[in-house]
Amino acid sequence: MPLRKTAPAGGLRTEEDAYRRALSRFLAGSDEKAVTHAYLDHVVAALPRRRALLDVGPADGTTTRHLAPSFERTVCIEPSEPMRRALRRNCPDAVVLPDPVLEAEPGVTADLALLSHVLYYVPAEQWTATVLRVMEWVAPGGLLLVLLQNPDNACMTMVRHFTGCRFDLGELARELAGAPPGLVGDVALDTLPARYTGSRLSETVEVAEFHLNLPPPLGDGTPPPRDSVEDYVRRHFLTAEGGYTIPHEQDVLRIRRPDAE
Repeated sequence: MPLRKTAPAGGLRTEEDAYRRALSRFLAGSDEKAVTHAYLDHVVAALPRRRALLDVGPADGTTTRHLAPSFERTVCIEPSEPMRRALRRNCPDAVVLPDPVLEAEPGVTADLALLSHVLYYVPAEQWTATVLRVMEWVAPGGLLLVLLQNPDNACMTMVRHFTGCRFDLGELARELAGAPPGLVGDVALDTLPARYTGSRLSETVEVAEFHLNLPPPLGDGTPPPRDSVEDYVRRHFLTAEGGYTIPHEQDVLRIRRPDAE
């Protein structure tokens, strides 16, 4: 059965615990979390205030747990029940809300908000509305970080090859230029290195299939045949040493809310 994380309009919903297991396998072979956490530590250190952290779609809460000690209060919005179970184990002191993001009322003014690898599961036409909704919960002078894989990295090139999907935060940044005054101030785009390394073909194919379950824009979402994925992995990710490497650089869109006048 294909792993699928789907989303109704403006929300997130994980249909299977298998999705969480596949995510764990991917992250176990990737340096993504280490690189991301180092980047976030620098961001947090530069914040003028650290009263509240808001994490929208935190999954199992690995990054939330890393950041929460720097803040007085942590609030999470996570509509996926399997993810909420893991999140509560990792972040027992966080307030956890089950609502879709466009329906949530977190009751917090955040100095830092995260929207990390969530927009894959939100229809493209709702990206701007989703980000502006989150910005309403960001304190004046606070920061929202939106993370997605870079659209031109090797992993996303594979996704585009099989599904036609392209997810580009650069397009979102251009749309935010027309946001209401007082909600969106400075916008900048950073790119962070990330790399998955595996020793076995079967595990690397599983990681590839995990990424190929990003919802396609057209069609019925039927996953590609496993032998086609296996062939792609051999041709594009096999190293001279006999292992497998999938570069998957991340983009980080930094959106600052203007200071109150």
